[in-house]
Amino acid sequence: MNCYDCRARQETAVAVALCTRCGAGLCLDHAHVAPLTVHEPAGTGRSTHTPQARRFTCGVCHEAEV
Repeated sequence: MNCYDCRARQETAVAVALCTRCGAGLCLDHAHVAPLTVHEPAGTGRSTHTPQARRFTCGVCHEAEV
């Protein structure tokens, strides 16, 4: 799979991740990495896992979330 943003510029780069919002393929230059806190139900409350997970987004989705 190739990077969607590179392809839009008539370039080719191998995708190393997928945007968790829109599913676009991302190369290292276009991937935005952020921590993701993982919660799950535990008894009458919830449990938070450490360490945090990674979350990849493309430039468009990253800007939409800011």
